[in-house]
Amino acid sequence: MTTLVIAEHDNVTLKPVTLNAVTAAALLGGDVHVLVAGHEASAVATAAARIAGVDKVLHVDDITLAHSVAENMTEQVLALAAPYSHIVFSATASGKNIAPRVAARLDVGQISDITRVISPNTFERPIYAGNAVATVQSTDATCVMTVRSTCFMAATQTGQALATTENRAPVAVPGHTMYVGQDIVKNNRPDLGAAKVVVSGGRALGSVEHFNALMTPLADKLGAAVGASRAAVDAGYAPNDWQVGQTGKIVAPDLYIAIGISGAIQHLTGMKDSRVIVAINKDPDAPIFKVADYGLVADLFVAVPELMAAFDELKD
Repeated sequence: MTTLVIAEHDNVTLKPVTLNAVTAAALLGGDVHVLVAGHEASAVATAAARIAGVDKVLHVDDITLAHSVAENMTEQVLALAAPYSHIVFSATASGKNIAPRVAARLDVGQISDITRVISPNTFERPIYAGNAVATVQSTDATCVMTVRSTCFMAATQTGQALATTENRAPVAVPGHTMYVGQDIVKNNRPDLGAAKVVVSGGRALGSVEHFNALMTPLADKLGAAVGASRAAVDAGYAPNDWQVGQTGKIVAPDLYIAIGISGAIQHLTGMKDSRVIVAINKDPDAPIFKVADYGLVADLFVAVPELMAAFDELKD
């Protein structure tokens, strides 16, 4: 039994979610191989070879793989799929784009958003917006899955390569889809999905001006990423890529501070695995307090400035 983990990267740096996917793959038993498919991504292949638990790295270099176009990546994964009992993707936008295509072409069922490995063919995954956990079992010869990175510890990386690296030839890709370009929002803050501290604002902030006036300086003081509830995003207070929740990003930082967020189940699904949760809300019956480790029933427009003032006093 051998598992193939599909690495996520930007051709320069290996994304942290790959380390979590390797941990999940190791729990399946057997050897773990990592596919680094990209263009001029040798540094990524070297980093993948340093992950504890990885036995082999497959490196495929081609210009058609430079931007992880789903159709192109699917062909490459399929060309290498035959020997593997499991093919593991991270449950990210990229993983969710490629994994279903691979599963369909292999004529197998995909198991999505795995949160626990029970055995090589039995897994747990959340259903009904996280209100219940389903135990699912695969009877397919090849199991294609996406794993929720926040539910698995990141594998460690060593100072030297532990795995062998093999260069594999690229395969022909369909010409009907091509990379045209992308607009990337520049952000000097930590990545929301990998940040150790996240401060999130909700609809109670009332306006984009209030959101920026309170959330930005608080995040600056804590070196935190900024998140938002869907209600805040829909109201235009924050951009879509800041949304935390079932239809946004799943996060599990060391510290999650929810400000003016009531705690709808869809939002809780995206952050309830955080190590420490702090909630500030003037409604004592807000659902967010049921999952919070520390709760403050207060007006956020008073509490947040007082909190920042307290941080300043600690620094002094």
